[in-house]
Formats: sequence, C-alpha cells, structure tokens
Amino acid sequence: MSTKLVGVVTRAETAATTRRSLVLAASELLDSGGPDAVTLRAVGALAGVSRGAPYGHFKNKEHLLAQLAIDAWNGLADRLQRLHADKDLSPTTRLERALLALVDVGREHPHLYALMFSAPSGNTVGATEAASRSQEEFLNIVAEIVGRDQSRRYGALLMSSAYGISGMELSGHLSTEKWNVTGNQLVAMLASSIHHDTGD
Repeated sequence: MSTKLVGVVTRAETAATTRRSLVLAASELLDSGGPDAVTLRAVGALAGVSRGAPYGHFKNKEHLLAQLAIDAWNGLADRLQRLHADKDLSPTTRLERALLALVDVGREHPHLYALMFSAPSGNTVGATEAASRSQEEFLNIVAEIVGRDQSRRYGALLMSSAYGISGMELSGHLSTEKWNVTGNQLVAMLASSIHHDTGD
C-alpha cells in the first residue's frame, strides 16, 4: 500500500473514530439531561475533541439528534431481525420479545425513546428509512402469526399498545398496586391474544 493511500485510510479511520466518539457523547448527554443538554459544544467537550470538530461531522444539533434516532431504530431492527431468525422460539414468544425490545428502549433510555417517536428535524430521510426498516422487521414477526395480508393492521395495534405500556410506565401510571399487573405481564397478554386471522 502506498504512503499516500495509507494516509487517506488513516484520515478516514480517524474521522470515523471521532464521529463515533461524538455520537457516544451525545447519547450520554441525552440520557442524563434530555435534548436540551445536547449541544455541539457540550458534545465536543465530553468527547474530548476540538471545539470545531463536531461541526465537521454534523451540520447542527438537530442532525446529531437525528443520528441518535437513526442508530436507535437500526439497533432495534437488528435485534428484531435476530429474533425473527431464531426458529427455536415459537412465533408468539418471538412476538412477545419483539414487543419487549421496544418497551425496553423506553425503560432504559426514555429521552431517546421520545426522540425516536418525534418528528425528525435533522436527517429526516435517514430517520424515516431507519424507522421503516425497524417496522418492517417487526411486521415480519407479526406476519408469522396473522399472515402477511393482516400484518400491518395487527402491527399497528401491537406497536401502539407497546408504546402505551411504555408511556404509562414512564409516567408512573402503571403501578402494580393500582392495576395488579406489570408491564411485562401486559406484553405477554398482548402477544398471546394475537391469533391467526383470515380477515372478513
């Protein structure tokens, strides 16, 4: 490999490493303080890079937040894809775990969860594509139970229900003392209630 090519590769690797550091720093700030805590200056400081470095990778704060949402949706899609491929599990178990994967994001990263379900103002195309990919992987799991023709309406029912469960947990309105049920139990009930349906 020529010295010139090595230099190009090294610069590309350095840029990729810097970008990953910025995204990781932004994720930490989002978790700890919400979107208001994520500024390019704060992200750069936490990542340990120069003040101008973040602007070389992200146009503005909105594009950086959009990248966090894109990464989250793609991470969820990867998880759902692995679930769909695990034929040792029953279709209902795969569906239950798929729903829990979504609920777990809300439990572990509430600010990120809210960001995922908000209208993107940065990289709108990338965010939409990533969300669509995740939703298609989810529909693949749903389709194994209700069939491809019915998967979208059942998928909408299931995803909106999981969103509601997560929202009630985050707000403190889904207490075991009040409802005599946990979020995980609701997810299990939801998954087991879906059966093959041929439609009208």
